[in-house]
Order: sequence, then C-alpha cells, then structure tokens
Amino acid sequence: MSITDAELAIDAAMAGAVVVRSRYGMALERFEKSAGDFATAADVEAEQAILDLLLAARPDDTVLGEESGRTGSDGNGRTWLVDPLCGTLNYAVRSMLVAVNVALRMDGRTVVAASADPFTEEVFWTDGAGAWVRRAGADERLAPSADSRLVDVNLDPPFPNDPDFRAVRLLAEREFARRFRPRVVSTTLALAWVAAGRRAAYVTDGHLRDSVHFASGIALCQAAGCVVTGIQGQPVHSGVGGLVVAADQETHAALLTAIGTQRRRR
Repeated sequence: MSITDAELAIDAAMAGAVVVRSRYGMALERFEKSAGDFATAADVEAEQAILDLLLAARPDDTVLGEESGRTGSDGNGRTWLVDPLCGTLNYAVRSMLVAVNVALRMDGRTVVAASADPFTEEVFWTDGAGAWVRRAGADERLAPSADSRLVDVNLDPPFPNDPDFRAVRLLAEREFARRFRPRVVSTTLALAWVAAGRRAAYVTDGHLRDSVHFASGIALCQAAGCVVTGIQGQPVHSGVGGLVVAADQETHAALLTAIGTQRRRR
C-alpha cells in the first residue's frame, strides 16, 4: 500500500469536498429517496469522486455509499463508509453547513476517519490513535472544550425512543437552559466541532451502528478524548441507542440528568 488508510480517508473526503464546493449555488437535479428526503446531483457526483479514489487505491475493499449502496469486493473485512454530503437540505437552500464523511470499518470498529468542511477547506481526521484538523496542509491536534456551553441537538427524525426521549424536549428542560445554549446545525459536522472544542456537546436519538452519517464523527470524538455514550449513558451502539458526545465528564453528566428527567416525567 503506497498510501496509509488515514491519508486515503483524508484524500477521499477532500475529493468529495471539491465537488460539493464547485457545485454550490447551482440549480441541481434532485433525486427523491423517501418522504422529505432527497439527494442532489452534487451528492451523487461527490460520492462518485470518493468511490473512484477509494477503489483505485484499495480494489479489494468494500465501499458502502449513502447514494450508491455497496460496491467493490466483499469478504476482506474492510468496509469504507461514505456520506458524500451530510446536510443536503442545508446545501440545497444555499447554506454552507455541510460535511463530507469517510470512515473505514474493520472488525466492528472504525479505524480511520475523515470529515471535510468543503467551505472552510478543513479536514478533521483520525488514525484511531489521535485526532487532528488539517488546514492548508498543516495538522493541529484536536482539543475538546466545554467553554462555549454550546450544545448541538439533532431534531431530525427518526425518533425511536419517543416518548421516553425526544430531543426537542431537551431544549425546554430547566437544567439544560441554565447550563447550555442550544444549536441546531443539521449536519454531523457538529460532531467534529465537539472534538475541536467549538461545541461543548452533541445529542441525537437513533440507532447509529455502521451509519455512513455518524461513523466518522464518532471516531473523531473518541480519538480526541470526548465522552461518547448512548442517550442513557450506556456504551455507544448498545441498549436504546442514541448518542451523547461531550467535551468532558461534567458536561456529559449534566446532559444525562436532563435527558433522564424526560423518562421520570412519564
């Protein structure tokens, strides 16, 4: 292998980001996927650019793409998860809050990952041991911080734990409002921001195992030293699912308390 898996993930995410950035603001064809969900030509083209690079460098690997499904070989235990444009609705209305996510899964765990911001031209990446952000070819280690008190909450469906937990109700909890300030970015770029200290935490419902949307961000946060669990504080991808990612234990504990209040009120 002439290139490491980590560098390949970075290159692939950057290749997708180039397409996303170049197509921004154009009238794009839409492809309906399900009620309220769609892809654009930019999603499809960015994914193809990523697949071309991954499969050329690793022809024996499997690639699972958000738009194209499973391609490549099947059987060597290496699967690339590709989300070519996380935040498609944002992008379609000319909002720049999007991410391009690439992650490699082996033996049930994410070993390398990269999340690119097409518009700041930053790439957040991990080799499984540490986590960095690359700007103009230079790497800076990610350092989580709760100082901002900003918490991103994913309000998009599905809501598998409703009525025990509904993310929108978290915003009305007195303890949450006292300690934190909510944000709704509607892209998993927010996970990279937690790893980078630009957000104190991130909360979402859902079953996220092997998710093309979340695999990269979760790996970044774990490698950066964030506290990463399900919505009941259980190991991530177990029990009721969901995700609470926090910069530190104190922030994480406060969020679990606010989340637990919903269950106790039922």
